[in-house]
Amino acid sequence: MAKLTKEAFISALKEMNIKEVMELVNGLKEEFGIDPTAVVAAAAAPAAEAAEEKTSFKVTLKSDGGNKLGVIKVVKDVLGIGLLDAKKLVESAPAVLKADIKKAEAEELKAKLVEAKAEVVIE
Repeated sequence: MAKLTKEAFISALKEMNIKEVMELVNGLKEEFGIDPTAVVAAAAAPAAEAAEEKTSFKVTLKSDGGNKLGVIKVVKDVLGIGLLDAKKLVESAPAVLKADIKKAEAEELKAKLVEAKAEVVIE
């Protein structure tokens, strides 16, 4: 009997319906005395830990750092809002400037604000 490759096995599984997969699982339990679902659960645990890594970040302005006008200008430009809205946002610090953004975008926003002397936190 020819050895079944991983790719061929996966391809065969994709073609099975739920009933056939359950019969396969039961056959593995009977033949080898193992529970494939336990193996999958054990293998998924490290993957779940890796999946918990943050993918969404929030940038919070803590204070203007004594450079209110400079920070207002940066906030206005970065967020694409009006000068009055930017002023209100900076004056209401601590304030969330952007939420649910990627890490690179959060770091870029923080760098611009820190350059303007603002105190910024990425969460």
